[in-house]
Amino acid sequence: MNSLHKSQTVIIDYGVGNIGSLASALDAIEMCYIFSGDKTVIENATSIILPGVGAFAAAMAELEKRDLVDLLKKKASEKVPFIGICLGMQLLFNASEENGYHEGLGLIEGCVKQIPATVKIPHMGWNSLDFKSCDNILKHNNPDDFVYYVHSYYAETASQNIVATSEYGIAVPGIVRRDNIIGMQFHPEKSSDVGLNLLRAFKELVT
Repeated sequence: MNSLHKSQTVIIDYGVGNIGSLASALDAIEMCYIFSGDKTVIENATSIILPGVGAFAAAMAELEKRDLVDLLKKKASEKVPFIGICLGMQLLFNASEENGYHEGLGLIEGCVKQIPATVKIPHMGWNSLDFKSCDNILKHNNPDDFVYYVHSYYAETASQNIVATSEYGIAVPGIVRRDNIIGMQFHPEKSSDVGLNLLRAFKELVT
């Protein structure tokens, strides 16, 4: 783990996330970071990564238990680069319909809904990205690059928020963005060189 004096990039450690593989990916691109759930450390962050695996409601409950919800909203409003990964991306939206209706962080307009049962659920494995905008998060990538997904729910949001999609019964938003807020539904840390290139572009946004 890197120390805070090297970087103010904070990976939110709230007990809900595959942080080991994320750390390995960030080490591979030589990005400095620190894992923390401490409010003082997060307050001083100049960029934030919100990982997450599991259920939406449980993840939000963990953020609330640690009194991090308002702080994360505040940091987002301060225009610090902020990326949510997998479940962390879903938490960026207003709400989720997973096992009932649950409010999210509300950083991007939209609602998380279940993938239609016309395809196998969960959506698990490699899928290609269809670029929908010329965003600098894609600067090191190519259309039709493959990334690795594991999810049963997707974000329904306005087209202006969608950077790239993957076809899986519907056009699943794979990358979303609103100003400084970025979400990746797939796991860049498990997506080989393609994922590393996406993380490298994020690194360049924060340095």
